[in-house]
Amino acid sequence: MLQALEQAEQSAGLASPNPAVGCVLVKDGVVVGAGFHAYEEKDHAEVVALRQAGDAARGATAYVTLEPCCITGRTGPCTRALIAAGVARVVAATLDPNPAVHGKGAEELRKAGIAVDAGVLEAEARRVNDGFARHIQSGLPFVTLKAAVSLDGRIAPPPGSVPRGAPLYLTGEAARAEVQRMRHRVDAVVTGINTVLEDDPLLTDRTGLPRRRKLLRVVLDSGLRIRLDAKLVRTAEDDVLVFCTVAATEHQRTLEAMGVRVERVEPDTTGKTGARGVCLGQVFRGLGEMGMTTVLLEGGGQLNASALRGGHVDRLSLFYAPMFLGPGAVPLLREAVAGLRWEAVPAVKKFGQDVLVEATLRNPWEES
Repeated sequence: MLQALEQAEQSAGLASPNPAVGCVLVKDGVVVGAGFHAYEEKDHAEVVALRQAGDAARGATAYVTLEPCCITGRTGPCTRALIAAGVARVVAATLDPNPAVHGKGAEELRKAGIAVDAGVLEAEARRVNDGFARHIQSGLPFVTLKAAVSLDGRIAPPPGSVPRGAPLYLTGEAARAEVQRMRHRVDAVVTGINTVLEDDPLLTDRTGLPRRRKLLRVVLDSGLRIRLDAKLVRTAEDDVLVFCTVAATEHQRTLEAMGVRVERVEPDTTGKTGARGVCLGQVFRGLGEMGMTTVLLEGGGQLNASALRGGHVDRLSLFYAPMFLGPGAVPLLREAVAGLRWEAVPAVKKFGQDVLVEATLRNPWEES
């Protein structure tokens, strides 16, 4: 199953909006076939592995990271392919969160005389497809709030203390490389207009790894204040989307001519500060409708607080740097947020001198 998970990891950036799945076929202790799913290639991981194995698949055990599908979509059911190939046993890491498949694929295999086991390395397999689980059940993307944070809870020096667009890193190279890997695994990255005006970020996936579609760079800009010379605008190739609340203007038409999409949403009237930003619920519903299953939120203190207060965040990924920025620096949260609960004990990883603390706020596999 570990090898199957390694196969599934190769689906990163290539499978969405489908799940990232890996399959390994074993016969007499020897791997006879292996494969992963890539959306453009259509074939699911089981079919890729079966093709590689050929006749050796008969009597083999299939280790697959997600319950084989039993429905017809862009391809035929994997259950039928496994049955036709004469596979003797299927070990699935987890059942499929898709209500149309959940448990039904395993049952169809059992009825055909194939032994089925499930739950091997389940937690690891589910982590790979948290976005698919969230999206297939709710239509919403799985949202991870990512931030680099000082030990005193600040995410940037005082506003205006650093030239616009100048490189500013709280964390070291190892942590920044991990952020790039995180961007590679998601469909979209979201930030707020204040971050764009202050930091002038690119927000690109710089891993160099293959992607099926470009990382969608999203800006929440209620007043449509984004500058035409912003790096995001100057590098836009139909991969920058701005959500605003104002009517169409000449500025909007210029942005669109430069390759930036502009979408109007309703204003948010729930903020305690009276600021009327974009409605985050409408933003995330819109992204879900576009097929975005995973989103990385890289915003400032106000956006972070609003997203947490509104219940839009599924996971926190906080990189703590060994420094203090002082009381005048930008806080992680502009407003107090109460009532957050972890699904499990937060995970802690070390990247150079920095420490990543990750906490899951919502289990997407247990959607009501």
